[in-house]
Amino acid sequence: MSTVRGARERARIEVTAAIKDEARRMLAAEGAAKLSLRAVARELGMVSSALYRYFPSRDELLTALIVDAYDSVGAAAEETDARARAAGAAPRERWTAVCEAVRAWALDHPHEYSLIYGSPVPGYSAPMDTVAPASRVGNTFIGIVRAAHAGRGLALPPLPAALRPEAVRMTADFAEGLPPEVTAALVAAWAQLVGLISFELFGQFNRVVEDRATFFAHAAGQLAHGVGLPAV
Repeated sequence: MSTVRGARERARIEVTAAIKDEARRMLAAEGAAKLSLRAVARELGMVSSALYRYFPSRDELLTALIVDAYDSVGAAAEETDARARAAGAAPRERWTAVCEAVRAWALDHPHEYSLIYGSPVPGYSAPMDTVAPASRVGNTFIGIVRAAHAGRGLALPPLPAALRPEAVRMTADFAEGLPPEVTAALVAAWAQLVGLISFELFGQFNRVVEDRATFFAHAAGQLAHGVGLPAV
């Protein structure tokens, strides 16, 4: 019985992977708004009712793709930081290495990047299942800043008095132990990083920035400075 169950589980894993691979191909060709279970089933030679046993709705398939994308870029960020940390890199070097890893992932996976950081998919509302995977990159940056705070310390960025209550709330929610000034700067830096990558990926730098790798490296260093990381 266990052999039969194992074979069924392997078959389910293989079919699930095939469904997601075809869905990713459709995302690349037509965009998330046009993704449909019927179209995926047709391309795979499956009847729709069979595919519904794996993903009961388009939204569940989209959620699976979104979670996979967040986990993929999150793993790239975490693994890059782990290597930098093992090599004895300073927090600022770890920060820029992770920024470079996120950019490299985006350039290698443009359609998945667009799915998680591009325009919202009409009619889709992301469930709580996406929150933890979506937090992996941000938590990597927070960990780097925490290490600096516990070590040589941080140069606290300015924080307007009107923003302090919000910065205190954000700190309590996801960056406990950091100064509120740094939490606010971290959120701004994360938004700027996504903006930098999106401008490059979606063509906004065309005829503006030619040496994009050098430009990005400089910008990542500026972001590190903005959150208070020491230069060395």
